[in-house]
Amino acid sequence: MAKKKVAGGTPATVALERAGIRYDVRSYVHDPASVSFGLEAAEALGVEPARVFKTLLVDTDKGLGVGIVPVDHLLDLKAVAAALGAKKATMADPAVAERVTGYVVGGISPVGQKKALPTVLDASAGQHATILVSGGRRGLDLELAPSDLLTVVRGSSAPIARSS
Repeated sequence: MAKKKVAGGTPATVALERAGIRYDVRSYVHDPASVSFGLEAAEALGVEPARVFKTLLVDTDKGLGVGIVPVDHLLDLKAVAAALGAKKATMADPAVAERVTGYVVGGISPVGQKKALPTVLDASAGQHATILVSGGRRGLDLELAPSDLLTVVRGSSAPIARSS
């Protein structure tokens, strides 16, 4: 894997460049009619859904946090709350998620957000040499090692996904 500059880079690619993290840019033509951004990415890029991860913001009694889970799974709110040291979690309002991260829903990257939030990556990511996460806009994913993702977001890993 090599670092690749993205024409019109995003805050995510800028943050990865600054951190010296190796990643590959994977882009595709986003279909505005698509209902599931993550599954669309997996299909368009020819990658099994278990390696493509979605970034979800949660609201807890300790504040906002980020859960990153495979696109073919759901976020277990009890598990992510526990991993964040909170009693309970609910999904954050999409408008709040966009304002806090600086990204649009369907293109929220865990990397390069406007405000650093406590972040938990599902433990299943460790089964793969590389995973894909949003690069900061719809149709743009970044492939990198799970350990590098945890380093750049200063996150932790825990089993926070459940089957859909």
